[in-house]
Amino acid sequence: QVQLVESGGGLVQAGGSLRLSCAASGTIFSLYAMSWYRQAPGKERESVARIPFTGTSTYADSVKGRFTVSRDKAKDTVYLQMNSLKPEDTAVYYCNAEATGIYDPNITYDFWGQGTQVTVSS
Repeated sequence: QVQLVESGGGLVQAGGSLRLSCAASGTIFSLYAMSWYRQAPGKERESVARIPFTGTSTYADSVKGRFTVSRDKAKDTVYLQMNSLKPEDTAVYYCNAEATGIYDPNITYDFWGQGTQVTVSS
């Protein structure tokens, strides 16, 4: 089982910064990528950033140049540094982990965090 614990959400003024954290734990699944998603009221859930444990990170066009995803391998924690925040960034942000079963690596799984509210005021 995988558990994802998020932190770092809050209220910030436009132009400000926030740093979100997501700590993953679990022993029977092997993680290979983690992502950040967000969903605002009346809008579709969208992928914001993805960091594979090998390869290069990817970002939604709307956040390129402003958001940076990184990973601390030793702590099994992923971060989302959000700079130059805009009111349209207001949403619930969710951490996602992609994994394979330790005894059946051909089967993949997705796990989700509880979500954290980010509100950017004008």
